Amino acid sequence: MADVKKEIIYNGNKYILESEDNYIIEHDDPVNHPNHYKQGNRETIEVIKDYMTADEFSGYLKGNIIKYIWRYERKNGTEDLLKAQWYVNKLVETIQSNG
Repeated sequence: MADVKKEIIYNGNKYILESEDNYIIEHDDPVNHPNHYKQGNRETIEVIKDYMTADEFSGYLKGNIIKYIWRYERKNGTEDLLKAQWYVNKLVETIQSNG
C-alpha cells in the first residue's frame, strides 16, 4: 500500500486517500456508500448523473425507489427499504437543487 496522504471519516466510513486518483474505504455501508459502487475518487451515482439530463436522472432515481420497495419482502428486507429511502432522499435533493 502506498504512503497514506490523508484519512477522512465521513458518515461512519473511513476513507484513505492513496493518491489523487484513488481512495479506499475501510468500512462498508451497504445502504449509503456500498464498496462495490466505488471506483477511483467518485461513486457510481455521481458518474451516472453526469451522463443524464435532470429529468433522466430523476427517472433513474424513481425506478430504483420502485425496485427496492417492490422486492424488500422477498430479498433483503429492511436493507432494501433503507435503500429505497436513500433514493427518495437523493430524489428530493435533486429536485431541490434543480429548482
